Amino acid sequence: MTEYATEWREAGACLAADPDLFFPIGAGGAAGPEAERALRICDGCVVKRQCLDFAMRHGEANGIWGGTTPEERVRVLRGRNRRPGRRDWREAPSVALVS
Repeated sequence: MTEYATEWREAGACLAADPDLFFPIGAGGAAGPEAERALRICDGCVVKRQCLDFAMRHGEANGIWGGTTPEERVRVLRGRNRRPGRRDWREAPSVALVS
């Protein structure tokens, strides 16, 4: 079994929220209201960067992670894959995912 350093999760703004909120059913507009609520929770989270880093490193294809939608994370990864020599998702083209 693989273990990941996830102690940052204990400080997440989402800790008291319903986990289903961060995995809305539907895509695009159908998931909009739930996704927007989840993203608002992420906005003020002190561990948003660690959450996004975890999602990107572990290929989380679903859900709201680090204040991003699956579509936003895919766009970053596609941008990274177009440029040879990149070793880390954070080396992707300048995309303001986390402030």
